[in-house]
Amino acid sequence: MDLVKVSKQQLQVMRDDEWISLLTEVSSFCTTHDIPILNMNEIFVVSGRPQRNTQQNTNLYHYHVELFYTVIDMQLQELNNCFSEANTDLLLCMACLNSSNSFVAFDKEKLICLAKFYPSNFLGTDILALDSQLQNYIFDMRNNDLFSELQGVSEFAEKVSEHREA
Repeated sequence: MDLVKVSKQQLQVMRDDEWISLLTEVSSFCTTHDIPILNMNEIFVVSGRPQRNTQQNTNLYHYHVELFYTVIDMQLQELNNCFSEANTDLLLCMACLNSSNSFVAFDKEKLICLAKFYPSNFLGTDILALDSQLQNYIFDMRNNDLFSELQGVSEFAEKVSEHREA
């Protein structure tokens, strides 16, 4: 979730402060490779469309506002749609199930919160019992050599499955 947050922040910084540096870098690349550079103050011409009755914008406006801002805003919107507050909370709660480093990420309160995302599976009394069950569970996991070297939820699931079959 930290990476999502950083990505959002970086996109916002790019949107707010990086246009000039991008334009400079693109211009430098074009100059180096003998690619013609548009005059950014000229009127942007939409190819294949009649020129009358269309709003006239400069190349600078088109590339800066209509493309650069639009693409970044679409990326930010996509991240916001995929990682809403509820989704973020759910993922943070699920991260507590990570078995690596002797369950160092284990957080009983977040796991109880995770159970509350599934009210049809956990009645109010089940959630009260879950508090002590989770305390016993983590004590058992941290003191059981079978689970001491696991590196993720998939390894944990495999180990539990093997142990159940034995």
